[in-house]
Amino acid sequence: MKRVSAINATSLIKRDFSKQRFFSSSSSSSSLQLIPRCDDPPKSIILNPLYNLLPHTQNPNRIVDVICSTLNQRDFVLLNLHNEVKSLFPHLGHREISRVLLRFQSDATRALAFFTWVKSDLGKTPNVGNYCLLLHVLAWSKKFPLAMQFLCELIKLVAMEEEEEEEEEDVFSVLVSATDECNWDPVVFDMLVKAYLKLGLVEEGFSAFRKVIAFGFRVSVVTCNHLLNGLLKLDLMDDCWQVYRVMCRVGIHPNTHTFNILTNVFCNGSSFHQVNDFLEKMEEEEGFEPDLVTYNTLVSSYCRRGRLKEAFYLYKIMYRRRVVPDLVTYTSLIKGLCKEGRVREAHQSFHRMVDRGIKPDCISYNTLVYAYCKEGMMEQSKRLLHEMLGNSVVPDRFTCKIIVEGFVREGRLLAAVNFVVELTRLRVGIPFELCSFLIESLCREGKPFAAKHLLERITEEEGHKATPETYHNLIESFSRCDAIDEALLIKRKLTNQNQGLDVKSYRALIGCLCRIGRNREAESLMVEMIDSEVKPDSFICGALVNGYCKELDFAKAESLLSFFAMEFRIFDIESYNLLVKAICETGSGYKKVLEIQERMQRVGFVPNTLSCKYMIQGLTQRDGLM
Repeated sequence: MKRVSAINATSLIKRDFSKQRFFSSSSSSSSLQLIPRCDDPPKSIILNPLYNLLPHTQNPNRIVDVICSTLNQRDFVLLNLHNEVKSLFPHLGHREISRVLLRFQSDATRALAFFTWVKSDLGKTPNVGNYCLLLHVLAWSKKFPLAMQFLCELIKLVAMEEEEEEEEEDVFSVLVSATDECNWDPVVFDMLVKAYLKLGLVEEGFSAFRKVIAFGFRVSVVTCNHLLNGLLKLDLMDDCWQVYRVMCRVGIHPNTHTFNILTNVFCNGSSFHQVNDFLEKMEEEEGFEPDLVTYNTLVSSYCRRGRLKEAFYLYKIMYRRRVVPDLVTYTSLIKGLCKEGRVREAHQSFHRMVDRGIKPDCISYNTLVYAYCKEGMMEQSKRLLHEMLGNSVVPDRFTCKIIVEGFVREGRLLAAVNFVVELTRLRVGIPFELCSFLIESLCREGKPFAAKHLLERITEEEGHKATPETYHNLIESFSRCDAIDEALLIKRKLTNQNQGLDVKSYRALIGCLCRIGRNREAESLMVEMIDSEVKPDSFICGALVNGYCKELDFAKAESLLSFFAMEFRIFDIESYNLLVKAICETGSGYKKVLEIQERMQRVGFVPNTLSCKYMIQGLTQRDGLM
């Protein structure tokens, strides 16, 4: 088998891969060496002269002969092979594996059976050289799917070894080295590039592509197209053009797919203005005729850039060149018009598409629905959704999301709830994240009963499970509306599910209970909160102090202030001022205020300007000056 170019691979290997090791010996020695050429059979490595006195099946020097003899039997059984060489297993190293593979390089079935036996039954890990020999054997026998499978396996193995040992081993160099030892097919190097791309290793594939070309091997246009597409997705535009220049230099003829990818490169890069010149040049020099994919790429790019005039001009050119626009073409035009706020024109293009026999999909419907929602035209959005269902196009998560968010944005929360209920009745799946968003919006707007009703409905009918955050939102909303019994019901439900409350929920409940005069219950909740290892804050302190001040229970308010200061180092000066003000307003006496001030100073409270103001007011009231 001749190489594609006249490059002497052997000399290149010696020059560029002098450090590359191909096979390791079977002995415990760490030395590595290249396997001898097949036309010069390797001599046995005599480990001990006495070994030659042993029977073949026990002589380490004859392990390769014993394995090959067993495999050469007409109906060979791997179990027999296992029994034959059982005593020689410790002497089966990478060198011996390679020698067996070379013996069966024209019999891929036996070579593969042996390789699999070594991996699976013996639990040995072949080295890179062993894999490369097997790859050449499989490629030579035209077993390309199997070769690709083992090539991908090898690349993963090398990647894992690099992570663990930090030693770089080049698959390409070992594959090249193996060509001097066995039959080979150049397609294996094309497959190497393709394998990297198949595993998503685009940059490694590009590196392999450069090496393969540098050694004079061929890469197919299909592989080049895969490489171009991968580089395009990584936004490596310069590398795309480098691949194209190499293709032209070495005579790999681009096809329509190649030019479409390169058109995409222009459209996604900074040189979009040059795309027309490129296409004209390709038409003149290469005979390339733009197809539907080319036009769709250009139309989409023009629309993204807001150049709708050029996009619609291309749309007309397509008909003149007998290239019929498809769903992708129309969706790009509709999206471009919607982006410019020309929703009615977009809808006209949508009708034109339908009139020409093209069935819209969920994406084209969503484009219009989103545009109408953005303009606040919610009824038109709903009509489009009903039209979707009538045309057997199932709305997706995005469809439902944008309509619900549109209603919420317009302040029409109840309309959003009715819409969700209508969708459930029509058996349209509603994502729970969307229901949570709507419930949260209702809670925020002070409509907790509607939120609770919606939650009960979707959990019963849709089988969704509410999250603790959803329940916390309901507790806070009910508490803000002073519907404390409903809030406590939800709390009990969470407790029964072994779920605790967060500090915001406790804050809402305690604040509500204090507002409506149920201070003892609020204090019990605070104790429960502390037992649950949820630390109270200054808001809770203020709510409790304020509640007891309203009851004129100043002693309790004072004790709570001291408790928060000593236990949690919370010195809420606002609550302290509230207590001072309440005492002064009841005419309890200036002396009592001074006593409280003294006790509070002992635990760390420092009166501020407002504290002094309240005390002066109390003093003037005592002396009848006000």
